[in-house]
Amino acid sequence: MDIGLPSSGNDAPREACGIVGAYLPGSVGVEAAEVAFFGIFALQHRGQESAGIAVGDGRALRSYTNVGLVSQVFRQEDIDRLPGHVAIGHTRYSTTGSSSPLNAQPILSASPTIEIALAHNGNVINAVAQRDKLLEETGAAFKTTTDSEVIAHLLAWSPEQTWEGRAAHLHRRLEGAYSLVIATKDALVAMRDPHGVRPLCLGRYGAGWVVASESAALDHVGAQFLREIDAGETVVIDRSGLRSIPCSVPDARRAHCVFEPIYFARPDSVLEGRLAHGSRERMGQMLARRYPVEADIVIPVPDSGTPAAVGYAKESGIPLEFGLIKNRYVGRTFIEPTQHFRELGVRNKFNPLPEMLTGKRVVLVDDSIVRGTTTPRVIGLLRSGGAREVHLRVCAPPIRHPCHFGVDMATESEFVASGRTVDEVRDTVGADSLAYLTVEQLHEAVSGDSSGAGYCDACFTGRYPIPVQLQLDKFALERPIAQAD
Repeated sequence: MDIGLPSSGNDAPREACGIVGAYLPGSVGVEAAEVAFFGIFALQHRGQESAGIAVGDGRALRSYTNVGLVSQVFRQEDIDRLPGHVAIGHTRYSTTGSSSPLNAQPILSASPTIEIALAHNGNVINAVAQRDKLLEETGAAFKTTTDSEVIAHLLAWSPEQTWEGRAAHLHRRLEGAYSLVIATKDALVAMRDPHGVRPLCLGRYGAGWVVASESAALDHVGAQFLREIDAGETVVIDRSGLRSIPCSVPDARRAHCVFEPIYFARPDSVLEGRLAHGSRERMGQMLARRYPVEADIVIPVPDSGTPAAVGYAKESGIPLEFGLIKNRYVGRTFIEPTQHFRELGVRNKFNPLPEMLTGKRVVLVDDSIVRGTTTPRVIGLLRSGGAREVHLRVCAPPIRHPCHFGVDMATESEFVASGRTVDEVRDTVGADSLAYLTVEQLHEAVSGDSSGAGYCDACFTGRYPIPVQLQLDKFALERPIAQAD
């Protein structure tokens, strides 16, 4: 990933969120909030702005949220104050609405007929219109500036009183991406949009159940991965057991985000039946077959480029070395760097190993390039460490279009590949050579089908599964509040 710096903002695409839900009857012997905590802890890579947990104990819902990393938000006493057999958890990166305590999730919504807590991963592209319509229809009070609250109110204030009806009502009203976990005082509901853009999976925990954005979170809490929740499917878990409600939009185009296997998901997660690590290795093998180069060593941009670098090295026979050491404890900081530390730039994140690099021809493997602000600095680090040549190989095809379904990337004009040929990008980043996988090669590596059927690749092709405005505003829901002031 073309990683950004603390002084210049993060250049990487940012995922929307990680979500977890647990239904654990008393016989399991573990509090649902504890499972939710360790689940979102395992999904910290999907969002670092805020975290929260909501629980139901059969009588009422209660929640706790705050800004910060999961380990910063929760102490043991916070978990102890959240007893109950139903819990949902959320860790957030904002794609609609600003980063603030107000917008931390789970979101609570109460109507005359039901109270729910909701956690959302994705992005709804018609949220403004739906909020305005809800205000006219119900008078529901909006306390946040997120599309997630629109979803929560649509469910709580739905004219339908069954989960079959609520799900169908939601699918009719919303456009965009939404994987959801929902808690009532005594039930857990999981839901995926009809396109299946963002991931969601189901696991068994003794006599209970766990759902999560990624199967790796199930592993971390000791749940057995059963399957992925299907596009458009709703799963309801209560004292009667588990029941599945099939998608009410049978003709919806399946559009699983192809950036999940490229970068977002943990390498130990299963996506569409395939381990992400294996998909990334195959991307590296494809790069080596299609874009070989004479070199002495293969080096990944850690950590996201490592599986592909392994694949490149295996296929090419060129030794794999770790010529860049990553500071694995770099997180969010609110300390403003001085000019001295701004000039140090990428060394805040990486440090080269001259003993590995001196005089070597290097193949540098990365998962993607977005704005292209950091890749030149990484290549500069390798050259300062003694590399004689740097040949860049990138898994993701050139990114030229923004994502509107839960990934905060950049605007079209900010992408380094916009309006540039591959050779021009190569000159911009300072590599001796540059090669990307094509869209077809990427799909072949991910699914074995070069057509890309069932995946969304709009960030490369501009072919969106749902019609969208050319530029959507992540702060659009805040405008009416600002104008009212």
